Amino acid sequence: MRETARMAQPATAPAGIDGSLLPGPFAVGVYTARMREYLRGRAKVQLFGEVWNLRVTRVKVYFELRDAGGALPCSMWRDDYDALSLGESALADGSQVVVGGGLDYYAGSRTSSPAFSFAISALRVAGEGDLLAQLDRLRKALDAEGLFARQKLLARPALPRTIGVVTGEGGKARDDVLAGLARRGWAGRIVWAFAPVQDRYAAPRITRAVQDLAATGAVDVIVVARGGGSLADLFCFCDETLCRTIALLGVPVIASVGHHTDRTLIDDVAALSCSTPTHAAESAVPVHCTQARAEAVEFARRLSVHGSRALLHRAQVLVRLSRAPGEHLAHERTRLHQGLREMRASGRRRLSDERARVARRALVLERKAHAAALYARRATGLQAIAMALAAHDPDRTVERGYALVTDRGGDVVTSAADARAAGEVSLRFGDGVVDATITHEP
Repeated sequence: MRETARMAQPATAPAGIDGSLLPGPFAVGVYTARMREYLRGRAKVQLFGEVWNLRVTRVKVYFELRDAGGALPCSMWRDDYDALSLGESALADGSQVVVGGGLDYYAGSRTSSPAFSFAISALRVAGEGDLLAQLDRLRKALDAEGLFARQKLLARPALPRTIGVVTGEGGKARDDVLAGLARRGWAGRIVWAFAPVQDRYAAPRITRAVQDLAATGAVDVIVVARGGGSLADLFCFCDETLCRTIALLGVPVIASVGHHTDRTLIDDVAALSCSTPTHAAESAVPVHCTQARAEAVEFARRLSVHGSRALLHRAQVLVRLSRAPGEHLAHERTRLHQGLREMRASGRRRLSDERARVARRALVLERKAHAAALYARRATGLQAIAMALAAHDPDRTVERGYALVTDRGGDVVTSAADARAAGEVSLRFGDGVVDATITHEP
């Protein structure tokens, strides 16, 4: 590897670290390529463990194979995975699988990160993986029948009188339930129904316990509690008969099985799923009794204070109401006096406005009369002028028997000499015009 790397060094390789006895420096690409060859040359083996962080893409299937001692990133080509025909839900987080393959390494580049993985060429689902597949099919079947919604439609009392609890007799869940109820300050009655919560006999016993509690008629809500564990430990709470029984009960059931990450079928069918028995107990009693009592005392005190204030306020209102008629009468008298004053002032303003309007009208009429007189005088003068003009109008003279002599250009001929000079003249009479030619002197 050292010889190959040395041959592949670029001509501009930088100098190494002063004083270091390590070979190199080598180009990253050369070293990673040799490391990939080295890892791929290791022996192919079979491994088993649990699947976590499953991610399926169009090209590959990625997940981590884990157990108590370690974890290993794995990848498998999508075509090889589809060829197994495992089904959509066969491989899931928590499944136990056996895989065959070997180490692989992607060297990366300037724009992508390197990746180390166990390249899988063969895979078989085993152990809890089979249980998970069965559990998923049952979960889908119950959901399709609508059994997940029935309990959630039930009304849960805010302050139950009797709470039924199904749990293990010696388990810590019992103490957690009591601690949660004590924290709420609840002082009702608890009906215990102890049953095994881990083995093949647990599911029938738990089913019988919830049925007995619901059949009493006095239990307002039922809590089913158990601590955490593996899927095998909690599998009794995935029993189909138990889930169907709870779904059909008329009493709301609160489930608290396992820890935050655990999920059983009873969590899906129950009215409410809680992460811890303490949380389940607090959810069974939504009202904080101690706080509610304190609030009730405070409310009673406030009610008393409010009653006293309300009584005082009502007395004050009655006093104001007793004074209201006189105040109303005085108000109305003042309003009427004000209205009368306003009416008088308005009348005076109206009379003054009318006087001013009449004065303006008289002034206008006076100016119009003056203009009419002036017009009459001007008309008389114009008539006299017209008569004077009519007296000097040539047409009037012609109408009296005279003739008007003009040359051919239209100019008036006023003497015989002008007539002889013109030669051609027009004689205008009252009834027409006659052309004449001057041929000899008179």
